[in-house]
Amino acid sequence: MKEFEIRPNPDDPDLSVSVEGIDHEGKSVETSVVTERPLTLYLNAQEIVTLMTIGDHPDLLAVGYLLNQNMLQPDDEITAVDHEPDIETIVVRTKRKTDYEEKLKKKTQTSGCAQGTVFGDLMEVFDDVKLNPNAILKTSWLYALSKKINTAPSLYLRAGAIHGCVLCEADRPLVYVEDVGRHNAVDKIAGYMFLNDVRPDDKIFYTTGRLTSEMVIKTVKMGIPILLSRSGFTAWGVDLARRAGLTLVGRARGKRFVALSGAERLIFDTDSQTVTDEHARHARKGGLPEAAE
Repeated sequence: MKEFEIRPNPDDPDLSVSVEGIDHEGKSVETSVVTERPLTLYLNAQEIVTLMTIGDHPDLLAVGYLLNQNMLQPDDEITAVDHEPDIETIVVRTKRKTDYEEKLKKKTQTSGCAQGTVFGDLMEVFDDVKLNPNAILKTSWLYALSKKINTAPSLYLRAGAIHGCVLCEADRPLVYVEDVGRHNAVDKIAGYMFLNDVRPDDKIFYTTGRLTSEMVIKTVKMGIPILLSRSGFTAWGVDLARRAGLTLVGRARGKRFVALSGAERLIFDTDSQTVTDEHARHARKGGLPEAAE
């Protein structure tokens, strides 16, 4: 796979719109805001959920969501993914017959932004996953990934209010997706890996969001041994990462990072004093268009 096999397209007119308002001084301003639209997901003939999403890569989102809800199994054969944008629906069809009526009756939502997910379902296979103990994370890879990802064109830099997730291998970002909820962004990565038969044991997962229990569980379910973030941790996220043997690195900004689980995979091959701190433009706080900064 080449670098940025999939990457954000901030110039796509369907993903953001320009809105007029006033600023703190009462002056007229015009800024970009991301779109948000419903996508109703069916598995065969059964309606599963309506997700709120920016609307790109609906096939990856649908398949990844079903995988992370244990409604698709690793050995399932998908016969078709039919997206009907006019009626905002997508249907995933499988060779195996499915019926999740009882499962859907028990659905609960976790904390977090946008569409929540079923925590019990996520935990069903958590302890059965064995992560690659021989995977490594060189600090030179970490620094290179942070720079490449945070300087890449993105909807975040154009409009803010969005989460990004990136599937990486060594120092190469492979698949970079964004969405209004971190759940959706993770599910798009899971869907891509399933549809393209991507092996997880040598991959690195990068997210712009917090390292919560759900982020840890989904990364473990995908079989990825290393999870990185610019943001901080939750205590339960750390506990679950240690339980699973997941390498968990957070607060990765410029030369700084903190590893709270799986530090044995780290290889310090770079002097941090030679690494420059990131430019304020890429600090992921403002989210204003470049011309407005």
